Amino acid sequence: ILYEVSLLELNQTKEPQYLELNPNGRLPSIRDPNTRTTHDLTNIPSLELSYCISSISTIKKKSSRTRAGHKRRGPYFGQATWFARFHPEKLPTAIDRYVNEIERVLGVLDTALRRGNTAWLVGDKCTYADISFVTWAATGEGLLRELEKDKGLAEKHPHYSTWFAALKERSTIGKALQEIAAQRKAHGLP
Repeated sequence: ILYEVSLLELNQTKEPQYLELNPNGRLPSIRDPNTRTTHDLTNIPSLELSYCISSISTIKKKSSRTRAGHKRRGPYFGQATWFARFHPEKLPTAIDRYVNEIERVLGVLDTALRRGNTAWLVGDKCTYADISFVTWAATGEGLLRELEKDKGLAEKHPHYSTWFAALKERSTIGKALQEIAAQRKAHGLP
């Protein structure tokens, strides 16, 4: 699958050029050059409805679990990032609250992977459920490192750490994460 990564400054998400692509003005988004449509990835059902996925019966049973997971996980990672990096006033209690929620979510994922006795979130292979969490996992990893709260996470959440490492080893995901990291540095972000 061909793709291109574009990193925006947070304030650019409310500019007309981005709002034309994503009226919600939220990150992340994915633009499909084949259909010339853009999907707000904070609204996963719109993306799921737009694509034919093989094994519909399997995906159908599990997609509601994925949607629910996004609704619960994403806000913690996004809010932690907002309060730590962009909020005009540093609010340690807000940062701590959302960082603690990130750590809790990592623990939940670690437990799910351990109990599932598999390397992946759903079944025995990498699926949409795994890939859809990559940007949140990368955001959390970078933010925890930046706040120096990443010490001992691999030992505390070994199944999660192994899972995320396996995702990053997939060539396309690894390449995308490298591109995102390079663009973040180019924009002066950690």
